[in-house]
Formats: sequence, structure tokens, C-alpha cells
Amino acid sequence: MFKILDCTLRDGGYYNHWDFSPAVVQAYIQAMVAAKIDYVELGLRNFAQPGFRGAFAYTSEDFLNRLELPEGPTYGVMVDAKTILSSPLSVEDAIDSLFVNSSKSKIGLVRVAAHFHEVEHSGAIIEALKEKGYMVGYNLMQAGGKSSELIAKMANIAQTWHGLDVLYFADSLGNMDGDEVKRIVAALREHWHGELGIHTHNNMAKALDNCLTARSVGVKWLDSTITGMGRGAGNAQTENLLAVVSQENDKYSATPVYELAIRYFEGMQKKCGWGSNLLYFLGAQHNLHPTYIQNLLADSHFGTDEVIGAIDYLSQQDNKSSYSGDVYRAALSFSGENKQLSGSTDLCALALQQEVLIIANGPGLHQYLADVIAYIEKKKPIVIAINVIAELGDYVNYYCLSHNNKFLSESESYNTLIKPVILPKHRFSQVELALFSEECQLIDYGLEVRTGQFTASDKSCVVPFDITVAYAFSVAEIMKANNVTLVGFNGYESHDTRQLEMLETINLMHNFKITDDLVALTPTTYPLTQGSIYAPV
Repeated sequence: MFKILDCTLRDGGYYNHWDFSPAVVQAYIQAMVAAKIDYVELGLRNFAQPGFRGAFAYTSEDFLNRLELPEGPTYGVMVDAKTILSSPLSVEDAIDSLFVNSSKSKIGLVRVAAHFHEVEHSGAIIEALKEKGYMVGYNLMQAGGKSSELIAKMANIAQTWHGLDVLYFADSLGNMDGDEVKRIVAALREHWHGELGIHTHNNMAKALDNCLTARSVGVKWLDSTITGMGRGAGNAQTENLLAVVSQENDKYSATPVYELAIRYFEGMQKKCGWGSNLLYFLGAQHNLHPTYIQNLLADSHFGTDEVIGAIDYLSQQDNKSSYSGDVYRAALSFSGENKQLSGSTDLCALALQQEVLIIANGPGLHQYLADVIAYIEKKKPIVIAINVIAELGDYVNYYCLSHNNKFLSESESYNTLIKPVILPKHRFSQVELALFSEECQLIDYGLEVRTGQFTASDKSCVVPFDITVAYAFSVAEIMKANNVTLVGFNGYESHDTRQLEMLETINLMHNFKITDDLVALTPTTYPLTQGSIYAPV
């Protein structure tokens, strides 16, 4: 007979820092008991971590003793093998520090989550936990795509441990299908003779199907969470799993979980945004760790096209299937090869006594495109396009690129440009610079990002945020434009980070000479002089 393990408070904590309200926790536990769920994994067991994390990031014995846990399910926690193996303590002392004997605890199950390279070092962890009287599980993370030989080797090692009750495999990247599930089960069965479990992710909307496929080939433990709440796209949904299996037998009761999901978790899902979508699907195809996608979606700087570009960029990184904050931050800084600041004086006074028209790719450009073109034909300003704007074609005099997030989604367009491009070469790698056509002149103007500073000098500028608009304003300043007009600068919602950054950027421009003659020709929400593309010339 199979068993259901619900790990909502543990896996779902990646969306709220494991900080669930008492009302949600109480309702959740009552629903688990009423639904007759076999195992409830309450959270993680951890040493102290930097920053605030809620109770279920630690699930300490002191906290558990204050928590009402009715009889019914077997309650458990998860500990990362890395937590134990990276501790300065011995394995035995680390386990003693984190766990009391099971007879003194409200939990009866401890699962150890590990990457494949940690397996050969994990035997002592399993034996130490078993000596304390716990049922012990072991989760092989990121099992998808590993060779059958490697998987069988890991199973062989696990078979030698004394006290392991269930061996899990996890679809951590969410890119398994039914055939992959069957292949992994077959590989594990070459050496592992105990019970098997599966932990699925829903990046490609296959989490539930993969659970059911696993059950059909003998896997006994099925993980799920309420509404699928879990890292990235989330997990198999407990309510959906119950809807299927409750038709086959009366062991479980689905109604309490339905009520819990609707009343408490659907609202959280709308707020936090877990669940399968195209971007998680693409991330899974590229074997990206789902936290990359989760963080990209949570960053208001990124539109959908930019996230797709970021996925392509990250997919070219080494060790992309393991999340690294440093790799993520490096990807967002777009620092090229971290070369020293460079720049030329080629832009100095280039627009003396002339109008510079800076065009952004906002709705205002597309709504008034024909009139913008008519304005350019009549006024003949120097036109600077922020990033690639294909609709303007030959009307652009210069493209302005700063190698920020927009670069990722447009990099394939650069080999089509023949007009000069203004860019900070030190932020681009040689491979990226080679994307531009031989006919395209590259004008080097340096760029640094420093919070609270906005200055423009002959060879480079300092901008407060990594936004190309600020870079373009600096370019117009050094060109000594007679006046600067703007198109496509609609702005964003008042609370949007991008809006706030633009407001501060404009506020810091008070020493720029171009601010005296800076006019938006299409509607804007920024504090700029509002003109009109239709006004008489």
C-alpha cells in the first residue's frame, strides 16, 4: 500500500521564509489529521542561519513542544546532508546537537536530502539518526538526467547503510517524464531492496502524473503539498493526488484538504506565484535550478521577454542545475569579463547646438509611431534609441546599450545593427562584442553604477541604477545637446521598483545642463516637462 507524505510547511517555506501564521498552521495540521495523511513533514532542522527565517526553517524541539500535534500522522522534519557534513562538528556531534532521542520528540521521521556527491559521505548520518530511534529517509536530489549506472551506484551505497527505511529520488529540476521515472526506478532497484519514494516538481506540469507513474511501478511513498506550494513551480498538489486515489479506496478523505486549499492557500498562491508556467517549463528544459526562475519572476525589473533571455544566459553557465546566489547576482550584474573601466572622448560635443531625441521602447512609441517618424523627418534631431528598436530602422542615429537585463533578451539582434552603437565595452565579453556586425561602429563610453551618484564626464559616467536610460542621459549631456526630447517614456505603476528608480535618477540629474531643456513628447508619469509630438514645430 502506498503512503502520502505532505511537506507543505517545509517545501512551501521557500516562498515565505518558513514563516506561516498560527492560524494557517493550525488549520493545516487539523486538515492533515482529518484527511488521514500518513506523514507530515513539518519543516527543516537547521543550525542558526543568517537573516530572519520562520519557525519551520528550524522546527526546533522547543517550538514543537509548543505546537499542538494531534495523533494520526507520523510527523517529521528534513535535514540537508550539507548541514551536517559542512558543520565543524563530527557527524555524531552534529546529529546530537540537532536531534534528541525520538522517545523525547514529537517527530518520528527524519529525511536527509543530499546531492549525488554527498552520498558516499552520508552513511554515518543515517546510522546516527537510526541510533536515536527515528524512521529515516534519504532523498537523492536532482536524480533526473543522471546515468542509470550512477543511480545504481548510489543505490548500492545506500543498501550498505544500517537503518535506512526509505530511499527517495527527487525531480528537483522538474523536467522528468514518465519514462524517466521508470528508468530511475529500474536503476535504483538493481541494488536497493527497500521501499522507494518520489518527490516531484511541477515545472513541466507533470508532477502528479509522475507520482502516479511511480506508484504504478512500485514506489510506495508519494510526496505532495497543498496547492503544490513549493520551491519554484511547486510540487504535486495534495488535493489533486487525493482526488485521484480517493476514488480507488476509502483510506483517505479529500474534503478537508479541499477546504484547506481554498480557504488558506489559494490566496497565498496568487500572492507568491508558485505553479507551472511557460518560464518554469523553459527553465526545466535548460536544466536550470528552479530558484533561478523563482527569483527572476519575483524581480520587478524583468518582463517576460527579459526572463526568457536570462534563462538562455543562465543556461550557458557551469553547474546551472545547482542554485548559487553568487551566480545569480553575477548574471544580474552583467559585468562581462570584469575588465577595468574604459571609455573614449568620441561623444564629446557631438550634438552641439542640436536636438537629441532619446527613444525608449514604451507604449507611447508604438501608439504614436507614425507621428514620431514625421517629427524626426521634419526636425531632424540626433536620434538615440535605448536598446534595439527595430521599428525605427534608418531613423536611428545611435543605439545606446549598457549591458543590463535588456541585453539578455536582445543579444541575438545585435548582428543586424549597422548604425553606431554606444556602449561601455568593459562590461561586455569578447564573445559578446563579436555579436555585432563588422559594419557596426562601437563607441566606447564607460559606465559605473554607484548608489546615490549620477555624474557624466568625457569618457565615462556614474549612474545610480543599472538602467540604460540613465546611461543615455549621460551620453546626451556629454554630447552637449542643445535640448533633449523623449518618446516612449510612459513610466510604470507608482509602487513599481522601476518607477522609483527612474524618479530618483531624474532627481539626481539636477547638475546636468540638459535638465533645463528636457521635454517628453509622448505621455509620461515622470516629473518631466510634458510636451506633445503634435505641437507646432
